[in-house]
Amino acid sequence: MVPFQIPPAVRSATRRSLLQGVAVLPWMVWDAKAAPMADGYPNRPIKVIVPATAGGIGDLFMRQVTQEISPSLGQATVIDNKPGANSAIGAEAAARAAPDGYTLFLGDQSALVFNSIARKKLPFDAINDFTPIARLFSAPMYLYVNPALGVSTVPELIAYAKARPGKLNFGSTGTASTPHLLAEMFKSSANLDILHVPYKGGPDASSALATGQIDIFFNGANTMAFVKQGKVKVIATCGLKRSETQPTLPTVAESGLPGFEVVPWFALFGPANLPRPIVDYLQYEYLTLLQTPGMKDRANQAGLEVTTSTAAELGARLKAEFALMTPIMRRAGIQGD
Repeated sequence: MVPFQIPPAVRSATRRSLLQGVAVLPWMVWDAKAAPMADGYPNRPIKVIVPATAGGIGDLFMRQVTQEISPSLGQATVIDNKPGANSAIGAEAAARAAPDGYTLFLGDQSALVFNSIARKKLPFDAINDFTPIARLFSAPMYLYVNPALGVSTVPELIAYAKARPGKLNFGSTGTASTPHLLAEMFKSSANLDILHVPYKGGPDASSALATGQIDIFFNGANTMAFVKQGKVKVIATCGLKRSETQPTLPTVAESGLPGFEVVPWFALFGPANLPRPIVDYLQYEYLTLLQTPGMKDRANQAGLEVTTSTAAELGARLKAEFALMTPIMRRAGIQGD
């Protein structure tokens, strides 16, 4: 099998489109007097749908965000967990909500991009059924292995797997999930023969890795608890640059697989046709809050990084990631139910 590499033209065009406008974002030059207003909004509590079970890394930090932002909005903001179908159940509920600003959605690549590419039928359209509001934070991903393998670096893992074709396996949090995509990219880029074992969620897959049921698992910082216990080893991070929270860990890209990168982001969306004054108001309030040192510190403590962008940049990013990830997922043969 020929190792898959992201086509340079697609990679460079996509990154260019993702980075446009990042140097100076409009909200950065607003001051308190220029804060946008949405007449009469909000006048009742706001619900944020999180398409995952309570206790996940994104859910826990978003609860802190909603708690801190409620006083600024003048209304309570509550989390509504709607897990299932690799985030599709929560996404559908958000897409079908009234576009009045009282039902929002914490979306990510898995829910909107990966699901849409992998599954033939979804009850929503990721581009047309949502209104981008703001990108909020990202969750660096890490390459974890079972210590029994006796490897400490990416080259060692690749050599170990090549010497045992078809003998190793990797866990995921479900077909077309971010951990599945990362493992398939790793498998293809390094030309490895390793088997996929899907689990219902990160805790199950992490436990399986710690007990030796699986050999490899790509996941966020919530698997680090097993590293501290000595039951799991972490050998790399999956961004193009090293993680702010684990700066001594090398990236997979610098360890011999150039261009290897997936860093899941979390962003705020509303249903389609959300009025522009509400979008501007929510964008301002959330981005202002997340740029405070206290919230950045909390994000880092949770294993996350604050990576904000405006509604316009988020919309462009969403479309660009479809262009980038479609050939990658097609080449890897990732398909959902």
